[in-house]
Amino acid sequence: MDSTLTEQTAGGLSTFGLVLDASLTVQMVMLALFLASAVSLYYIGVKHRVLREESGLADQFEDEFWSGGSMEQLNDNWSRRGHQVSGMAGIFMSGYKELNRIVRAEGSNESAMDAVHRAMRVELGREIDHLEAHLSFLATVGSTSPYVGLFGTVWGIMNSFLALGISDQQATIATVAPGIAEALIATAMGLFAAIPAVIAYNRFSHLVERLVGRYELFIEEFLSIVNRQARSK
Repeated sequence: MDSTLTEQTAGGLSTFGLVLDASLTVQMVMLALFLASAVSLYYIGVKHRVLREESGLADQFEDEFWSGGSMEQLNDNWSRRGHQVSGMAGIFMSGYKELNRIVRAEGSNESAMDAVHRAMRVELGREIDHLEAHLSFLATVGSTSPYVGLFGTVWGIMNSFLALGISDQQATIATVAPGIAEALIATAMGLFAAIPAVIAYNRFSHLVERLVGRYELFIEEFLSIVNRQARSK
C-alpha cells in the first residue's frame, strides 16, 4: 500500500478520507448510491404526502356521498375544485358525466350501465397510474443497491490486494485495513440506500392496494345505485 494509506492507518481512519482515497470506480459507485438514496428519499416524502391526501379525500367524498344528498349537487360541489379533484371523486364524476350524456341522448339510463362502468374503469386506471408513480423506482433501488454496493466492495478489495502484491511492504493488517475499509463503505451505502426504499415500497404498495380496493368497491356501489334507479323508473 502507498504511504498515504499507511499514514491514515497510523493516525486513525476517517470515513471521509477513505472515500476520497478510494479508486475512481469505487467513488463512482458511492456517488451513484448516494444519488439513488437522495432521489428515493425525495420520492418517499412525495409519495407519503400523496397517499395521505388521497386517503383523506376518499374519506371526505364517501362521507358526502352517503350523507343523503343528490348526486347532481355532489357533482357540482366537487366540480368547483377543478384540478384538486382526484381519486374517488374523479371516478364518480367520470361515471356521472357518462350517465348524464347517455340519459340526454337516449332519454333513459337503462342502457347506461356498461358505458358508465367503462368510463369509471378508465378513470380508475388513471388513478392507479397516479398512485403507483415512482414505486417502481423505489423497488429498483431497494433490489439493486446492495449488489451495486457489493460490486464496489469487491472492486475495492481487489485493488487493495493487487496493490499489496506489487508493494515492497510486508502484508499486515495495518497496510490492508484502509483499502478494505474504504471498499466496505460501498456496501454500507448500498444498504443505506436499499433499506428505506424497500420499507417504503412495501408500505406504499399496501396503501395503494387498499385505496384501489376502496375505489373498486365504490364503482360497484355506484353502479348498483344507478341500476336501482333505472329499474324504479
